[in-house]
Amino acid sequence: MSSNNTAQEQQSTTPVKSADEIVGDAIREISHIATLPEITVRIIELVEDPTSTAQDLHNVVSNDPALCSRILKVVNSSFYGLPGQIGSINRAIVLLGLNAVKNIAISASLAKLFRGGQLCPGFSARDLWMHAVATAAGCKLVADKLQLGIADEAFLSGLVHDIGIMVEMQSNRNKLIEVVAALGADKDGIPQSDMLAAEKKIFGADHQMFGKGLCEKWKFPAVFSNVCGFHHNPLDLASGSRNLPCIVYVADRLAAGLSATSFRLDLLDTELDHAVLDELRMSSDKLAEVREELPERYEDVALLLT
Repeated sequence: MSSNNTAQEQQSTTPVKSADEIVGDAIREISHIATLPEITVRIIELVEDPTSTAQDLHNVVSNDPALCSRILKVVNSSFYGLPGQIGSINRAIVLLGLNAVKNIAISASLAKLFRGGQLCPGFSARDLWMHAVATAAGCKLVADKLQLGIADEAFLSGLVHDIGIMVEMQSNRNKLIEVVAALGADKDGIPQSDMLAAEKKIFGADHQMFGKGLCEKWKFPAVFSNVCGFHHNPLDLASGSRNLPCIVYVADRLAAGLSATSFRLDLLDTELDHAVLDELRMSSDKLAEVREELPERYEDVALLLT
């Protein structure tokens, strides 16, 4: 038997990995990079514990001067519109609420993960982070306009929705460069082919799968795994789990239309599916208000998170 035949035989008997296995391998590969700081993990645990108090959170946050400074910056910003200058971290936590403080801690951790220069023409980690910030601003706006009472969750959902792309970048930069090249984006960054299909062909899984896997690794609540895993196709979820992914679906497309953010490689177009708007019970008037207010809201958030 020739060596060529032997090589072909070995190749044919090599088991093909499933998408879940590929995702698991990638997340193990980057576990030394994509790890939430211990203080952020502790804050998440506290906020998820219904018996925790603002004082418990203060005891943890007060050990991190940089995080205290960020919280005070946020509480005194126009984004929250609270009266007067607040200098007490304890009062800031009470005024913002535990969920908002958790989001600030996670935001600071994510911003570090998204650091990086130009990976290749048409893609940089900073562009992706600015798009995440714009999407987060849009998510909060949508949640506020619809009076859903989940503005903090919506904001964090927008920040994390594309984190699967960072898993791809950290685990195999060359494959992500290959994906970007396959999209044939024009000078405005508009892709000519579908990113999710290219990812599945080149990585064996797409960024929704990678993002969902990382959220599970970080033990985030299931709602965020759903956001990362279904923000392109939120109606594939069971009806009780669609709200946040639908909000992100809308905000993602609105953010992609902002001239201030240049990332939209995963969107062939920014048209909104009316079925998603119907699911949210979002009127054309409310949608128009979000479109109009988003540029200014994005600038407010960008000042806080960049």
